[in-house]
Amino acid sequence: MTTSKELEALLGKEVGLSRWFLMDQERIGLFADVTEDQQFIHVDPDMAKATPFGGTIAHGFLTLSMLSAMSEEAVPQVEGLKHSVNYGFERIRFISPVHAGSRIRGRFVLIAIKPGSAEITQTMKVTVEIEGNDKPALVAEWITRHYFS
Repeated sequence: MTTSKELEALLGKEVGLSRWFLMDQERIGLFADVTEDQQFIHVDPDMAKATPFGGTIAHGFLTLSMLSAMSEEAVPQVEGLKHSVNYGFERIRFISPVHAGSRIRGRFVLIAIKPGSAEITQTMKVTVEIEGNDKPALVAEWITRHYFS
């Protein structure tokens, strides 16, 4: 746990790094089922071999959705927190494809914080790294609003 003052002191600094998450074909297939996005590049390894990717890749939105799990363990919780909500994104860029079988993790840097009367709005620069790749899977500016009791 961290206090709101301690959080403010982290402005401009890396606040956390998640563990690695496996993006295997099973996870990709389950996401395809839930979102009804059955594009072959995600779900058909044989057809995907003939593409420039050489195999199946994770949906960009699957990679983006992993931010919730990544932040849960990487971003410090603020004392007195009642609940948090996604407020939105200023920017999202999908830089590199995530091949089935790859591992990804999130790196979080606090780039803005705006205290309110009963809430804090924070913006994190999030970089989702792909194990063994120089280029990230995605870079985003993620805004979250935290409410206090």
